Amino acid sequence: MTGHPSNIADFQDWLHRERGLDLPDYARLWRWSTGNLPEFWSAVWDYYGLGEVSTYDEVLADAAMPGATWFPGARLNFARQCLTHADDSLPALVAVAETGDPETFTRRRLAAEVAGVAATLRDLGVGPGDCVAGYLPNIPEAVVALLATAAIGATWTVCSPDFGTAGVLDRLRQAGPKVLVAADGYRYAGTAYDCRPRTAELLAGLPTVRHLVRVDRLYAGGEGPDRVPRADVARHSWSAAAAREASLVFADVAFDHPLWILWSSGTTGVPKGIVHGHGGIVVELLKALGLGIGLREEDRFLFHTSTSWMVWNLMVGGLLHGSTLVLYDGSPTHPGADGVWRIAERTGATVVGVGAAYLTAGEKAGSHPARDHGLGAVRSVLQTGSAMPDSTWRWVRERAAPGARLQSICGGTDICSVLAGDSALLPEHTGRLAGPALGVALAAWDAEGRPVVGEQGELVVTAPMPSMPLRFVGDPGHARYRASYFDHYPGVWRHGDWVTVHEDLSVQVAGRSDATLNRMGVRMGSADLYAVVERLPRVADSLVVGAELPDGGYAMPLFVVPAPGERFDDALRDEIVSAIRRQLSPRHVPDVVVPVEAVPRTLTGKKLEVPVKRILQGARVADVVADGTVTRPDLLPWFADFAARSGYGIRATPT
Repeated sequence: MTGHPSNIADFQDWLHRERGLDLPDYARLWRWSTGNLPEFWSAVWDYYGLGEVSTYDEVLADAAMPGATWFPGARLNFARQCLTHADDSLPALVAVAETGDPETFTRRRLAAEVAGVAATLRDLGVGPGDCVAGYLPNIPEAVVALLATAAIGATWTVCSPDFGTAGVLDRLRQAGPKVLVAADGYRYAGTAYDCRPRTAELLAGLPTVRHLVRVDRLYAGGEGPDRVPRADVARHSWSAAAAREASLVFADVAFDHPLWILWSSGTTGVPKGIVHGHGGIVVELLKALGLGIGLREEDRFLFHTSTSWMVWNLMVGGLLHGSTLVLYDGSPTHPGADGVWRIAERTGATVVGVGAAYLTAGEKAGSHPARDHGLGAVRSVLQTGSAMPDSTWRWVRERAAPGARLQSICGGTDICSVLAGDSALLPEHTGRLAGPALGVALAAWDAEGRPVVGEQGELVVTAPMPSMPLRFVGDPGHARYRASYFDHYPGVWRHGDWVTVHEDLSVQVAGRSDATLNRMGVRMGSADLYAVVERLPRVADSLVVGAELPDGGYAMPLFVVPAPGERFDDALRDEIVSAIRRQLSPRHVPDVVVPVEAVPRTLTGKKLEVPVKRILQGARVADVVADGTVTRPDLLPWFADFAARSGYGIRATPT
């Protein structure tokens, strides 16, 4: 297969021609896709040419959740599907750092390096059932290592070097890797970081590792301080493995064979290791990127991300469509607020993905990327990670990328795909996602499990998806898996987001449902408050938490970070309260407004609403947040002190 269409209109035409189905609008197409899962997913399989790769016994042998059984009898390999595009006139990768010129990898070079590294891993005794771990930034070596691991049927996992050592060990110890592929360093915001001492700590804490493959980026040829007193760890050179001449051989694996382990944020104890399969990821990312986002073979796909965020895996899935991946290893705000737009201009990116926080920061900084950079090639801007104020939507359309389509997508590490997002068949909305993704039986349910339309409810998925987790790492009997998604509504996936599904299928996401504010029985999304508070010129950032009290009461403090040069005083407090009361309701007004130095976030930019809530309820900081996985961990004890002195009487609720 040298390429295939990725336009949803082409899919509609194909369905009409090949299956005799007339589904002229998105609503009918979506309802058919969710009401006829075997027919829909068999259509995706055939439309994307997977019938040329493998047959299967049936599409959905068991639809029960959890544990649905997809495509039994099928044999395929994620890496093979990523490397089947033979058109070498289009690059496979364009890699760019904060300094230096972009480096282009042809498809031939990518395939050759994957073959060399895969052969080296085989020689090291790695095969199906083994794990290869990366400690790597967003660089070509990370993509090659993933594909080489997948090619031989082993399981891949990765942590970004911006994670602290403790956070990495919390994850990788569970995975038990046999090989560690580690970069010697990286640059971020103009500063070089030496990873060799951290790599030594990782090796000391990972007794299963037998081989270290070092990627020399900053200290080429130097041994450096990565020696540890472990004679059983052999050192290997990445450059030698990648340059090795070898045939490209792929393990023929089952649809549900483990592909990779992704990690949750780790904010509620030990991080969850989420195992996905080759087949589920292949069909989901063919569908999500092709029929949803509309990714094309000629696209250059830039997503600013670290390797620890699931959108990195989503981006690598662009290779399934023959697209060129643009890998940026650096700060999004280096040397200024327009860092990502500058990279998009330098690389000719056509699809640009960023977190919502980056776009909001650009708006607040008064930047004007469309005026200051050559962004004529950009046809689509992807936004995800958190809710975004309406004003930021307008800023993107007016000042960032006026000629591009703004696509907001909602998904998650759990499914490594899109639950709701955009479609070329649907109109753009401000503040809303265009609709549920095809094949995703998405709905909003109330507390009693009744669907609601036009009202906020729990985001649920009432039928299985192929990329739902195979299992969690170290979860005998799948107890933790069931508790994470299926305990609230038995047999139905509860995603943990608070959403409104409108009559026209558009979707509004209002934040995590387990961090939902619940004043006097009325539920409110934290995003509503942020949209008001963070538009105020004197406010830089904010965090609101609603905490249930043992006596049945409810505490709702709002923490605000004053803008640079501003001082928190009674006038600012009154301005915040007045704006909330006026633009939302008196019910939305917090109990107290408290200045804080900064808002702690995950390394992917999400506010730590739930961990702070649990700290206010009396949980120990160490029990809710893993070291090295959040920004400003030094602030978390401050919230514990605040709880103790607040007079709320917040303490752990008896269980």
